[in-house]
Amino acid sequence: MKNIEFLRILPLHGPNIWTYRPALEVWIDIGELEDFPSNIIPGFNERLTSWLPSLVEHRCSYGERGGFLQRLKEGTWPGHIMEHVTLELQNLAGLPGGFGKARETSTRGVYKVVVRARHEQVTRAALYAGRDLVMAAIEDKPFDVNAAIEKLRDMVDSLCLGPSTACIVDAADERRIPSIRLSEGNLVQLGHGIKQRRIWTAETDQTSAIAESISRDKDLTKTLLQSCGVAIPEGRVVDSPADAWEAAEDIGLPVVVKPSDANHGRGVFIDLNTQAEVETAYKAALEEGSSVLVERFIRGNEHRLLIVGGKLAAAARGEPIFVIGDGKSTVSQLIDVVNMDPRRGDLEEHPLNPVILDREPAARLELERQGLTADSVPPSGKKVLLLRNGNVAIDVTDQVHPSVAATAALAARVVGLDIAGVDLVAEDISKPLDAQRGAIVEVNAGPGLLMHLKPSEGTPRPVGQAIVEHLFKPEDTGRIPIVGITGTHGKTTIARLVARIIHLSGKHVGLACGDGLYFGQRLVEKGNRATWGAAHRVLLNRAVEAAVFENGSVSILSEGLAYDRCQVGVVANIDPADSLPEYYIDNAEQLATKVKRTQVDVVLPDGVAVLNAEDPLVADMANLCDGEVIFFGTDAAGSVMAEHLKQGKRGVFVRNGDVILATGDKEVLVSAVVSIPITGGGAVGFQIENVLAAVAAAWALDISADLIRAGIELFGTEQAEEQDKKRKAQTV
Repeated sequence: MKNIEFLRILPLHGPNIWTYRPALEVWIDIGELEDFPSNIIPGFNERLTSWLPSLVEHRCSYGERGGFLQRLKEGTWPGHIMEHVTLELQNLAGLPGGFGKARETSTRGVYKVVVRARHEQVTRAALYAGRDLVMAAIEDKPFDVNAAIEKLRDMVDSLCLGPSTACIVDAADERRIPSIRLSEGNLVQLGHGIKQRRIWTAETDQTSAIAESISRDKDLTKTLLQSCGVAIPEGRVVDSPADAWEAAEDIGLPVVVKPSDANHGRGVFIDLNTQAEVETAYKAALEEGSSVLVERFIRGNEHRLLIVGGKLAAAARGEPIFVIGDGKSTVSQLIDVVNMDPRRGDLEEHPLNPVILDREPAARLELERQGLTADSVPPSGKKVLLLRNGNVAIDVTDQVHPSVAATAALAARVVGLDIAGVDLVAEDISKPLDAQRGAIVEVNAGPGLLMHLKPSEGTPRPVGQAIVEHLFKPEDTGRIPIVGITGTHGKTTIARLVARIIHLSGKHVGLACGDGLYFGQRLVEKGNRATWGAAHRVLLNRAVEAAVFENGSVSILSEGLAYDRCQVGVVANIDPADSLPEYYIDNAEQLATKVKRTQVDVVLPDGVAVLNAEDPLVADMANLCDGEVIFFGTDAAGSVMAEHLKQGKRGVFVRNGDVILATGDKEVLVSAVVSIPITGGGAVGFQIENVLAAVAAAWALDISADLIRAGIELFGTEQAEEQDKKRKAQTV
């Protein structure tokens, strides 16, 4: 029976043997289909490309448009096809990501298929849909491509980061600042440990709860702004329809009626001129908030100025929304035409909202003013006003007068917001407010960014970049020193030694290794914690100033690394007999070139790979490192070490019983091997190698030789003293 069977799905949360990015690796068994490449299945290619014509954009191994289609004609197998179909389904659902691989294993018919996973649930669903689509094309059965894409699109909309948060994360990624999503919503951590910052859409960990509360109270906001000389519309809170009309008469018509604590423009009625209009607006506004404000109406268009860190980042203008009569269609039908604009929609990705009379009482009021209803048929050419201030989505950043920008920044500062959406009304944003009786009407926390990212007219603005620059100084990457350690033997000892030395240097260190999870010298969890989950917890800890992680082969293969890049990557050794056949890693060479190298691949350009000069499989990884390489070994005269030092590079070795740090021919003695407790007076050879690896890693972190000496000479003494006490107690 021809079928594609899923054997196992591995969620790779971080850098892995395939890519630096999160991915899903699925093991599939294609069974009899191993004998049926695409070029011998009648009609298969035609069905597949008719369902997904955009596959023509896939370059595949040819590196050119149409490359994948060429592979289909030549003949390729279902695993490879499923890879491309899965990627294209994700792309059509709004989740682009071009990385994919399909590789045979040593078992006939079993393949590993890997695809980029921006969101695990979405990619998992795309894999299953991709498998079903490919099988339908093979078996010449119908497949509803549109329904599959729509289902995936719904998942993207509900599960993935919204565009406002995503633009900040993308801007951080451009700066090589790592990010971690902390919830199913839009709460994201930028950076690691003590260097981290947190965002929630356009709010940051600098956005105070007090400032946010002030911004929600429109009357209090106005009072504070007025006290600082910021132009605001006169007005007050009212408590009944009659009081609203009385306030309107005191202020002078026309007026604005709006909720005192709503947002997104809900329940706002402008240019009201009669008692009936004011009293009707009061009742509608009260449904949107806890109390109602009546204010002076300011002529002009509404503008939204985005203030980030005290500076103007972007500005947008709104305009009235009209429909034009054709003498045949009702107002409701004309609105349906307006809503066909692809820029309008309810999703966060749409810069313009749809006009829906049932939820736009202000629009219904405007129609009543014009003697119309939703069922009226306006004469041909007649302009029917629906909303006096429509969506604020026309970019005007370059037109903002400097004094207007300064006033908006002052308003944000008065309220106490580091990021604010300042709403003001003015006829001409390029002129000072006092020259046109313009005024600031609201200051909003957590402003939407889409109007600036995808304006309906004008230039998109890099507001995500502005927010990242506000949170991180130019030289700040949000990174803490991370030391990643892998190898066959000694990983846990090396990790604990390095963490001990870092602790002596004064940094609060997090350690996830085979012995447990440590913060500082405190053992938080005992047992094997050389896992992605434990390392992830370390990176979330806001007190951690440096981190040390042990990474075993199984963890790299099944979970990926918990960090995107590291300052120091250590590969201790690779046992010639080592293999992982359960992961289709059949020998030590594959383990080195496919798995262990991952630790070297993620070393930062200004970082260091610490490699065993006396292990050929490890030493060969030097060419893979983007940064510096420090070799370690027990013999300074070894060919790899000698050549390395000859080039003026760094190495750590033993000579005449002493541990030496060498840069070319310049040497520093660290300690006598006999003075290092875990070496058993120099008798335990593998522990000497572990010490050398740890010393090299500490040196790579610019820790002084004196502190390194203290660390390696003290390490193990506590355990020895404890064991001695136990022996004496038993003797007694």
